[in-house]
Amino acid sequence: HDSSFKQQDGFRYHARDLAVVRGRQLGVPVVLGSATPALESCHNAQRRRYHLLPLPERVGGGAEPPIYILDVRQQPMREGLSQPLLERIRVHLDRDEQVLLFLNRRGFAPILLCHECGWSSQCRHCDARMTLHLRRQRLICHHCGDQRPVDAACPQCGSVDLRGFGQGTERLETALRQEFPETGIARMDRDSTRRRGSLEALLTEIQAGGRRLLIGTQMLAKGHHFPDVTLVGIIDADQGLYGIDFRASERMAQLILQVAGRAGRAEKPGVVIIQTHHPDHPLLRTLVSRGYAAFATEALTERQEALLPPFAHQALLRAEAVDPERATGFLQRALALAEPLADELELMGPAPAPMERRAGRYRAHLLIQAVQRQALHRFLGRWTPLLWAERTDRQVRWSLDIDPMELY
Repeated sequence: HDSSFKQQDGFRYHARDLAVVRGRQLGVPVVLGSATPALESCHNAQRRRYHLLPLPERVGGGAEPPIYILDVRQQPMREGLSQPLLERIRVHLDRDEQVLLFLNRRGFAPILLCHECGWSSQCRHCDARMTLHLRRQRLICHHCGDQRPVDAACPQCGSVDLRGFGQGTERLETALRQEFPETGIARMDRDSTRRRGSLEALLTEIQAGGRRLLIGTQMLAKGHHFPDVTLVGIIDADQGLYGIDFRASERMAQLILQVAGRAGRAEKPGVVIIQTHHPDHPLLRTLVSRGYAAFATEALTERQEALLPPFAHQALLRAEAVDPERATGFLQRALALAEPLADELELMGPAPAPMERRAGRYRAHLLIQAVQRQALHRFLGRWTPLLWAERTDRQVRWSLDIDPMELY
């Protein structure tokens, strides 16, 4: 299910799908292993294209940790932490156990805002705000990597009342050090493990029990075995519930269960607490009460009703240029070439990308969708040579992505 198996630049391919094709060519079985399979794989299992081999027991025979939804609406919050979660953290620390807190947003705050005039720390090269990294006193764009020192005063009105809004792992660490000053705390994200050997040293210290309060992004969620972790807190489950990408809820469910899997992996039983402002979200409720298989069934029903993958097949033509008119112009010409060939297809766009400007270049795309994969392939076989022949503007970069994992 991991999105890193999909190559997102250069030659775009999905390693999982290539492995399946190669297995078929060679006549050998292919094993796809995941506790939270991609919905495409679940659909293939339902259609008997894949043979499902369930593994209902945890490694070591431990019980699955119970998962509780914590409604934080109208609750006083301390830097993103509700009082019930803080009290539960204290109970587990008093028992000399480890606690893992998951927040998939690094930095101190995702936005620096002027309280006087409303100015915000916008990236100079992207349609995105720069993240405040307070310890390094830098504003950093997590999309293009541009960075600059934190402003001493608002560049728009001169006010010194600049505030970081939102929650990141660095801010969470600061709050927890104030709340639990005697407890060893480990923060694991890309910022805290930049130096060579720092990740290995941190993991060794965690395993030895020197750090009992663990904070991290998805780096902390995947593949680590922490036998003393008995409480997992998911600080903000709402990030993935209403994303613009139709795969957002699927990724949310996979991340929640990956993080939850760190709790109670040895003799000590574990528990998982999910903080949310949307405790009645149907997919979240299904995931917690009935498990991933039931979640996948409901999510696939929604996809089928909306005619989205895996019940449709997509290709995405992306174009980018320093001049937005050039990118859009290329896609308009591509659309004109596509329309006479598209009897069995739906053409959507051209439209600006959700983040139109990134690293100084404006981006737009044209989405092609078909109910039958054969129809999509027939169209692409005729259309792609026309695109190469049309490529007259060297200032436009373009790419064609089959089965895109993201539309960003």
